[in-house]
Amino acid sequence: MLEELLSRNEGKTLEFKENLQSLQKIVQTIIAFANTAGGILLIGVKNETKEVVGLSNILQEEEKIANAIADSVSPLLIPNLQFCSYRDRDILIITVPYSPNLYHLKSKGEIAGTFIRFGSTNRLADAHIIAEIRRLKEHTSFDQLPDCKYSLDDFDFELAGKFFANAGKAFTETKAKSLELLVIHQSETYPTKGGLLLFGKDRDKLFPDPIARMIRFEGVSKSSAIDELENRSSLPQVLEEILAFIRRHTSVKASIKGTKREEIPQYSPMILREATMNALVHADYANHRSPIQIAIFDDRIEITNPGALPFGLSLDTAISGVSQLRNKVLGRTFRELKLTEHWGSGLKKMIEACEQQNIPSPKFEELDNFFRVTLYPKSTTSIPTTTWQTPIFDYLKKHNKISAKIAQEIWQVTRRTTTTRLKEMCNQGLLVDISTSPKDPQKIFVLAKT
Repeated sequence: MLEELLSRNEGKTLEFKENLQSLQKIVQTIIAFANTAGGILLIGVKNETKEVVGLSNILQEEEKIANAIADSVSPLLIPNLQFCSYRDRDILIITVPYSPNLYHLKSKGEIAGTFIRFGSTNRLADAHIIAEIRRLKEHTSFDQLPDCKYSLDDFDFELAGKFFANAGKAFTETKAKSLELLVIHQSETYPTKGGLLLFGKDRDKLFPDPIARMIRFEGVSKSSAIDELENRSSLPQVLEEILAFIRRHTSVKASIKGTKREEIPQYSPMILREATMNALVHADYANHRSPIQIAIFDDRIEITNPGALPFGLSLDTAISGVSQLRNKVLGRTFRELKLTEHWGSGLKKMIEACEQQNIPSPKFEELDNFFRVTLYPKSTTSIPTTTWQTPIFDYLKKHNKISAKIAQEIWQVTRRTTTTRLKEMCNQGLLVDISTSPKDPQKIFVLAKT
């Protein structure tokens, strides 16, 4: 278990600490893990070099951190504390579960003492984030909230009827209420935030900022824009207009098979649709001033939506197909309109489609409070691995770890060359060395994990 954890970098759900000297920061990390997506904290490992230094009195340190959590955190938080030994060095592993419970420092209160996780850092939660955590605690999403500033006159029944008719379904007020496009609040019927996003009449009045911003850049950087378009349409229309903009700015090749001419687009239409739908359904619409951004370059397309992954979800679990809708009304309605199929399958479906079509896999990133999917064209080819690295990868696939001695035997080179090559692979982020000190003679290497 320890070797697997050390093969990863610090991030949203993992952190290393050499000791308990910065106890207050450790408690903040535990709070941030609990509020965001859970996580694991290893005490006894240097955070920069990942050297396993261990703890001198692990029982005393365990009691110290357990008391600090009990005394400092509200509501009650009970992480799992385990011991692990690595070559006579004791490591404390703290596993923190996720729970939408607004954990915070007792001494600071909810407003000034609630922390969340952004990448490998802890941040104080602002009012917007605290509101989102409270909604999660109540099992309510932003798009389910009634918007009492508007009435039924602001909901476009005609537009909604057209989209439902295209899906072969009738649209009535009863249907709108069952999908929570409309809700009864204090004996009156109001459109919800999601209902207005999907089928609101006056878009400029409802949402003065654009829903999506599309840009075609010249080359591979953002130095020069060729074309730019802002979109304020209803969300089902935004989907088609984004895809139309991408088609306009990407190429199509012709292939002759027998007597038939086949058109091959630069990007897979299915993958583009999945990535765009993912952005529309999971965007954080509570932050009106951050539109969904579609950036087209010569060598890639970046689709970025406001809002990191929903609380409780890590990138690994999202890619595996685990579903957690940020916007329940949007998700249900898109599915009702047959615009999306299986819950939570978007990222996994994109990866599988790329593998089947021999296309480079998409890149998924959480960038502060944004989520980005980068797609690559069919013509892109991967950079071949340096020849001398290949046998090391082959060995690691079978044995999981390798020593410098075995690497030297495989390469049939000098000890100095072996050390240089292994260091280079570590610097490239391909390998991770696990050791108790920089000159540890029993140092081993494992494949790095993202």
